[in-house]
Amino acid sequence: MAALAYNLGKREINHYFSVRSAKVLALVAVLLLAVCHLASRRYRGNDSCEYLLSSGRFLGEKVWQPHSCMMHKYKISEAKNCLVDKHIAFIGDSRIRQLFYSFVKIINPQFKEEGNKHENIPFEDKIASVKVDFLWHPEVNGSMKQCIKVWTEDSVAKPHVVVAGAATWSIKIHNGSNEALSQYKMNITSIAPLLEKLAKTSDVYWVLQDPVYEDLLSENRKMITNEKIDAYNEAAVSILNSSTRNSKSNVKMFSVSKLIAQETIMESLDGLHLPESSRETSAMILMNVCCNKILKPVDGSCCQPRPPLTLIQKLAACFFTLSIVGYLIFYIIHRNSHRKNKPCTDLESGEEKKNIISTPVSPLEVLLQSFCKLGLIMAYFYMCDRANLFMKENKFYTHSTFFIPIIYILVLGVFYNENTKETKVLNREQTDEWKGWMQLVILIYHISGASTFLPVYMHIRVLVAAYLFQTGYGHFSYFWIKGDFGIHRVCQVLFRLNFLVVVLCIVMDRPYQFYYFVPLVTVWFIVIYVTLALWPQIIQKKANGNCFWHFGLLLKLAFLLLCICFLAYSQGAFEKIFSLWPLSKCFELKGNVYEWWFRWRLDRYVVFYGMLFAFIYLALQKRQVLSEGKGEPLFSNKISNVLLFISVVSFLTYSIWASSCKNKAECNELHPCVSVVQILAFILIRNIPGYARSVYSSFFAWFGKISLELFICQYHIWLAADTRGILVLIPGNPMLNIIVSTFIFVCVAHEISQITNDLAQIIIPKDNSSLLKRLACVAAFFSGLLILSSIQDKTLRS
Repeated sequence: MAALAYNLGKREINHYFSVRSAKVLALVAVLLLAVCHLASRRYRGNDSCEYLLSSGRFLGEKVWQPHSCMMHKYKISEAKNCLVDKHIAFIGDSRIRQLFYSFVKIINPQFKEEGNKHENIPFEDKIASVKVDFLWHPEVNGSMKQCIKVWTEDSVAKPHVVVAGAATWSIKIHNGSNEALSQYKMNITSIAPLLEKLAKTSDVYWVLQDPVYEDLLSENRKMITNEKIDAYNEAAVSILNSSTRNSKSNVKMFSVSKLIAQETIMESLDGLHLPESSRETSAMILMNVCCNKILKPVDGSCCQPRPPLTLIQKLAACFFTLSIVGYLIFYIIHRNSHRKNKPCTDLESGEEKKNIISTPVSPLEVLLQSFCKLGLIMAYFYMCDRANLFMKENKFYTHSTFFIPIIYILVLGVFYNENTKETKVLNREQTDEWKGWMQLVILIYHISGASTFLPVYMHIRVLVAAYLFQTGYGHFSYFWIKGDFGIHRVCQVLFRLNFLVVVLCIVMDRPYQFYYFVPLVTVWFIVIYVTLALWPQIIQKKANGNCFWHFGLLLKLAFLLLCICFLAYSQGAFEKIFSLWPLSKCFELKGNVYEWWFRWRLDRYVVFYGMLFAFIYLALQKRQVLSEGKGEPLFSNKISNVLLFISVVSFLTYSIWASSCKNKAECNELHPCVSVVQILAFILIRNIPGYARSVYSSFFAWFGKISLELFICQYHIWLAADTRGILVLIPGNPMLNIIVSTFIFVCVAHEISQITNDLAQIIIPKDNSSLLKRLACVAAFFSGLLILSSIQDKTLRS
């Protein structure tokens, strides 16, 4: 009864909501969101610096999230590199002095807060040529005015950045009188033109006063109330913003510290001065304002302009535009011809005569339609992660943001289960299911920022290794059973693996190695192919006649293992091989191949394990050692129970070891040797019981079929800033944002999978002579791409 209700419910859902209708809904959502964000940018302004300086919220206790953009955490070397030959001046009271100290500690953490607090404090790093000064001017008066006036004179060297602010001393000295507020307004009014003049050559920031915690204030500070502070802030904002009549003020308001203080002032020691963590946040915001536009960090989207289009990106835009126009012209012509051939009405019966023969879809139409769709999808990619149209936020990990979604997808996966078409070990439905749930877990891992939690990181490393294990298992099984070493098979696999990544490298201006997993599986496929295709070619059909061939294949695998060991422990040889041109263009990241060596070395043995497992499994299967019938255990009951017990213990042992990891580097060193334990344990647990082997989750299997596209697309249209942040389509509602962005992301990945399959049929023909011509065209395309890339690199250097 439950099964019948399940099938009826699923049929009802599929009747009203298909993949096609989901994609139409996703397209409508994208268009509406794009229009809304464009309107918001026009109304609220397009300057993310203003958002950084004025708005945000805390993610957890100490992680500040600016509105709509990402904040980079600057290291010492980065700060010095940004501020080289710069002079920054802080002018104001004790609160500005606090900000000064926190800012200097980003450059030099050993700088101590000592000496007379009510005097000027200099700081200079002569090696980095950085100068930061604090000038003690606790009141907005003639003294502060004279200091600023000197900087406005043409003959005087001006600070590159000026950070000013004061008010609490005026409230304290004059006992919070209204006359003091009036005098403050007069003084600000006299200083405003000078600040405006200075702002034409320097970056000037006026720091608004933070609230106080009145219960903690000492008796001689009781007159400093939040009501008074608000009045002084309102005066400063209204006067400084109205200092220029016809244009926007060049003096920027640093008001975000008020928001930070509202959340943290209760931790203050005296009720007036902010706790150290809050000061550090304000200083890091100031560093982002100063340095993001100079260093352009990937995870610092605040204050960064849209990157200029490269020559290759412009050519790609022209190509996709021509494809869209070409498809529209083709569609209009085809539609008009279809109207002319419209079936006429039979006068006797009053019914339309139906066309018996349907017009076949031409390859040109499929090609134009595919590139038209791909062009629109790439436009969405660019809008999400390059055009600054949609918002971006930093990741923030909590256990609930990772484990609760895992429970959700587990429940859905169990609910959507079906019987498998075959009950062999690692059958197609089962491997799709395996890829699917692993990919969903990896996606949740990335968006939740769970890489900061070492036990989760180590388990995710096993999932990546399991993908590579399947690469070794699947390709070895295909070549071993079918013996198809033809060029068509190779081109089909390479095209399906690399098509999307190559397009993204062009459109998003990213190196091939940036999408590290695709180079990894591509190289391993080539390694598997070369290992098995080189003389002597040993396949199952040949080996069945003579066991000697099995020994020959094992020798090949042993030689492969020897090569892997040599490259793993000879970094110099590895880097020399992949630093050769043109391989270096594919495998370099940030000017070297270290990242590629690290990624390859991390899972260096697991593909070999997959090949060896496939060989052993297929040999046992051929000798009918395994019972793979429906509902039957894989071995005899006794052996099955023993192996199942060992597998469960091994699986749990690895999890306990991974959960007890304290050092990522040490655990990464052991990972290549021990990750196979949990992979093999999972395979045995999943396949030894006959009932487990006979069912699979159709929910997970559906995602498994598009797992590669999901992994690649997440970089730009689900995550943001090249995976460092989260894409925000709907601000202010994180849950709704995740639901909508995930829905669009999955629809896009599915459509790209279909486009890739359609193009593979056209671009990779089965006829060898036609295929060789296409390969010549592909070679010419990549040669042109390399030439254009070299031209771009020379232009950037000059």
